[in-house]
Amino acid sequence: MTAPDVPEHLRKTARGEPVTFLEAVSEALFEEMTRDDSIFLLGEDIGVYGGAFKVTRDFLAHFGADRVIDTPIAEGGFTGAAAGAAHMGLRPIVEMQFMDFISPAYDVITNYIATSRYRGAGPVPLVIRGPVGGGNRGGPFHSQNVEMAFFHTPGLKIVYPSTPYDAKGLLKAAVRDDDPVIFEEHKGLYRAPGLREVLPDEDYVIPLGEARTVREGSDVSIVTYGSMVHRSVEAAEALEQEDGVSVEILDLRTLLPLDDDAIVAAVKKTGRILIVHEDTRTGGIAGEISMRVNERAFEWLDAPILRVTAIDAPVPYSGSLEDYFLPQTEDIVTAVRYLAAY
Repeated sequence: MTAPDVPEHLRKTARGEPVTFLEAVSEALFEEMTRDDSIFLLGEDIGVYGGAFKVTRDFLAHFGADRVIDTPIAEGGFTGAAAGAAHMGLRPIVEMQFMDFISPAYDVITNYIATSRYRGAGPVPLVIRGPVGGGNRGGPFHSQNVEMAFFHTPGLKIVYPSTPYDAKGLLKAAVRDDDPVIFEEHKGLYRAPGLREVLPDEDYVIPLGEARTVREGSDVSIVTYGSMVHRSVEAAEALEQEDGVSVEILDLRTLLPLDDDAIVAAVKKTGRILIVHEDTRTGGIAGEISMRVNERAFEWLDAPILRVTAIDAPVPYSGSLEDYFLPQTEDIVTAVRYLAAY
């Protein structure tokens, strides 16, 4: 988009320049709001301040206060207001300043929004997006992954991209979807060094529910998502160089619905599967994926299903403790070596 009134920092794709993960999210929001006047934003400090991470910088000046709405610190209230707007034909996008604070809106999301279409209230085209994840020394209130709090709720979709390209394409798809979508953005990827991509200048969307093979391999399959995609790539490169082990990496991208066919295909290809996620161990998505593999591809397994996850604890403030808490590249390497030698 090259119109003169487009903010300069949102013209990088038009100029053929690489963009960060955060800039890809900003571009997706700006382009969708330009395309469809029924889209508007709600959230804390998203207007005048431009958002805690500056995702919506200059949006207020461009779209006005009717479409970029600064809210009180009342997640349950403004999420409920967004649901009402969706019922009336609008397409709200709610920003949680940190996804940790989605919990006050849990009731309205799970008991009302997720069940509305089933109860006959029609489509609920609503996106709830915001930053998740650890590694930034934010402690237990600004570092959580919230996907499994909502994974058990029929009626919701959950998206968790790992690259700028996927972030933009998946967010556009989420905005255009008629079901409510929780869209998780790992804050460690927002401005990650080396994670910049030149994106297509033309409009594109990535269908929800389709995983992506990041790396082809023949010995062990890693199923993962979010920031752990990049940790897994680091591990796979080290394993190939040091051990000659060939690792396939599948990025789920969408967690609800899961791409069962892609997961099964990865198991059938290598016979060995490692599931890696930053979320805590107990009740993490690794358990669900393991059960689905047992149901659909048990006879293809040549080794036990393993998982590498965060430990069952609140996220520590201390840097050394947080590093111990989070899955590291070395943990993935160790698990793959065990599977490859099994």
